[in-house]
Amino acid sequence: MQKLRIICGNSQAEAKIIDKKPKTAEAILKSLPLEGIAIKWGEEYYFYIDVEIEEENSQTEMEVGDIAYWPERKAICIFLGATPIADKPVAISPINLFAKLEGKLEIKEGVEWCS
Repeated sequence: MQKLRIICGNSQAEAKIIDKKPKTAEAILKSLPLEGIAIKWGEEYYFYIDVEIEEENSQTEMEVGDIAYWPERKAICIFLGATPIADKPVAISPINLFAKLEGKLEIKEGVEWCS
């Protein structure tokens, strides 16, 4: 099972790749390292990246710790809790879930991150 490391400021955690979206995971892994600036939406943080991936068995229902690619905005989303549209992690539009955090990650809006 492949893993990636996510670093945001002084916080870092590993994430395991989920096999449900092989094209998304492959494209993200081939593009590493990726960098961006955190943008907060409820308890979801997203980071624009210069990678274009089509929808792949996309979904909106998420769980805390899920990491997904947002095809509509070319961004990576990390769900640490509820979003403004629900009392749980729910994406605003379909996204490709490709990884799950294996530890605690603290993210602050406006802080640079890399994976």
